[in-house]
Amino acid sequence: MVLAQLKPVPKNQVLLVVDDREENRVAMEALLGDGDWEVRCVDSGQAALRCLLEEDVGLVLLDVQMPEMDGFEVARLMRGNPRTRYTPIIFISAIAHTHDSVLHGYANGAVDFLLKPFDPQVLRYKINVLLEHERNRHELQMLSQQLDSARAFNASVLENAAEGILVVDDKGCIGFANPAMARMLGTTVEALRGTALLGYLASPDMPLRWSESEFYHHWRQGETYRLHDAALRTGGGELLPVALSCSPLPQLQQSMVVIVLDMSTVRDLHAQLESQAITDALTGLLNRRGFHQALESVLARIERSSNSERNNRRMALLYVDLDGFKRINDSLGHAAGDMVLRRVADQLRACMRPYDTLARMGGDEFTALLDSLGHPEDAARVAEKLIETLSGRYEVDGIEVTMGASVGIACFPECGQTVDGLLCAADMAMYEAKRAGRQQYRFFSPEMNGRARSRLMLEESLRSAIEHDDFVLVYQPQIYLDSGRLRGFEALLRWQHRVAGTVAPSVFIPLLEETRLINRLGDWIFQHGIGQCRDWQPVFGNGLVMSLNVSPVQFSMPKLVDDLRRVLDEKGLAPAQLEVEVTESALMQDLDVTREQLRQLRDLGVRIAIDDFGTGYSSLAYLRHFELDTLKIDRLFISNMLESPRDAAVVSTIIDLGRHLGLEVIAEGVETLEQRDWLIAHDCNIMQGYLVAPGLPAKVAAVFPQQLDWSALVAGERGAVR
Repeated sequence: MVLAQLKPVPKNQVLLVVDDREENRVAMEALLGDGDWEVRCVDSGQAALRCLLEEDVGLVLLDVQMPEMDGFEVARLMRGNPRTRYTPIIFISAIAHTHDSVLHGYANGAVDFLLKPFDPQVLRYKINVLLEHERNRHELQMLSQQLDSARAFNASVLENAAEGILVVDDKGCIGFANPAMARMLGTTVEALRGTALLGYLASPDMPLRWSESEFYHHWRQGETYRLHDAALRTGGGELLPVALSCSPLPQLQQSMVVIVLDMSTVRDLHAQLESQAITDALTGLLNRRGFHQALESVLARIERSSNSERNNRRMALLYVDLDGFKRINDSLGHAAGDMVLRRVADQLRACMRPYDTLARMGGDEFTALLDSLGHPEDAARVAEKLIETLSGRYEVDGIEVTMGASVGIACFPECGQTVDGLLCAADMAMYEAKRAGRQQYRFFSPEMNGRARSRLMLEESLRSAIEHDDFVLVYQPQIYLDSGRLRGFEALLRWQHRVAGTVAPSVFIPLLEETRLINRLGDWIFQHGIGQCRDWQPVFGNGLVMSLNVSPVQFSMPKLVDDLRRVLDEKGLAPAQLEVEVTESALMQDLDVTREQLRQLRDLGVRIAIDDFGTGYSSLAYLRHFELDTLKIDRLFISNMLESPRDAAVVSTIIDLGRHLGLEVIAEGVETLEQRDWLIAHDCNIMQGYLVAPGLPAKVAAVFPQQLDWSALVAGERGAVR
């Protein structure tokens, strides 16, 4: 609010005496010096005008006859200045006592005219009255100025308030509206005056009669009425979301003030926040919550439909998981992984129909809801298209990476009729597709429930086994075929379940890799395998080789070489005594990552072997670029090579390939002397298998002979070396 410019009246007002004669001034000062005022004396009209401009003078006692500027001229100039226009003037004269002089004095603004000699008591009385009058006039002027300022301030507030403000009378008619209210309703202030408030209220519903409305009832009770979720109808017929607050004015005014807050921005912001809550920020697809809501909405709509429509309605839920994505994330970083996920989202949009629902459930998992399907086979065709589109090579930051997709399909209503049921069924089918070899699709079947429960129980048992240290390593000897000399041992992971007994490696190792629990066991395997080799040095010497299997998950980890270096240093084992076995499929997942990982392993000084060679999908063109030491022929070929010319040809080719590339070749799963003899005849270097020994506990392996007597073995003494 603007403050008044006038100053408050001082407690002791100034009384100005103007007389050119000094004795008169002294006499007046003596006469008036003991009053409730302050006396100022000047000797000329010019001095009087200066004093009037410098001080707030309450009353002027002005001599008429003065040289240069008489009292009439001083009075005329005072009345011409806004500062002194209303200051009271009493003329005092000993000469100008004619009738014309008195009138001339009054005409120039005098409030009184005293002729000398005068009665001092009369003069003091007149001074008191005039000063009181001047004080009252000054205070009234201040109040008037303050009122004008308050009115201007209030008008400015109403004019510039962002909220709409209405004053409504006891009949429900608008008596006042500010410009903001007019803008909200798309009309003018003048058009709003006299109209009914209820005529603009679109919601909530209220009686048409004002006296029956909630506004009126609250006004009669003197209470504030608030509506947080209302809507007004604008001049253009549109609905404006608002919040209303209605408060009664003082009773004499018979009105209420209504504050109207435009909630459009708040509603838009709420809608935006709701959209963000159900949208995946990275891909722009629905997130898990959004997909749940979308699927719930579709199922609720089906539930409300007729029986015939419900029976004929077919939908399918596709659960998509990317194969090989974690390797990209771990090797190239999360920024590269995010780039791949955005590209996958774009590819999914391009594959799907506009009305299908897509979502990213988290990580590298996506879902698609296919509505209005004619037949379940249509979902299979979509799944095939998705797998074909998503599987292949991607270039990320100039590096080529390989990725695929596995898809699980759950059909409605056969596989489930609830959100959780359909998602669970599709998820189980997706894991079946992964277990079948990845880059495939599978429909959910009831049998998967049993397998899923068994798998869950086995997974929990695995976690418990890791926590309780239930795993052990056994050691299978590797023997040079030409001499029978011990080359080393392959450390094999075994699990002795506390209830079920021995669990086959073919059962638990794939699950360890699939759940990535192998990462928790990896360091334990390195510690025990390398530590055991170091402990055996006094028995077998420094030439013994310890082979440790590294899963595809472990091989893709950036810290693999650092972890091996750390354990080798801790245990004090020479790197050349350690052989890392990797499968063909692990090597072929990402050639650039493979080359870099093999180079680091080579720099570390450990040996590198390809396990199960011949069963994967590697290319010989790539093989010649890998830095390897050993090829291990899969036991499947060894077991059939004597009966199958094809398998014999494969084994013979691998042996020749190893010889030409300068690599050692180890035949796995050798169980008969005939197999051994065939391998010797075809110049295979090394063997391991039940012919010599299975995986042995550490204590038994510690006394394994460093040199086998093949003749004794031929004579039937194999048990002696087991």
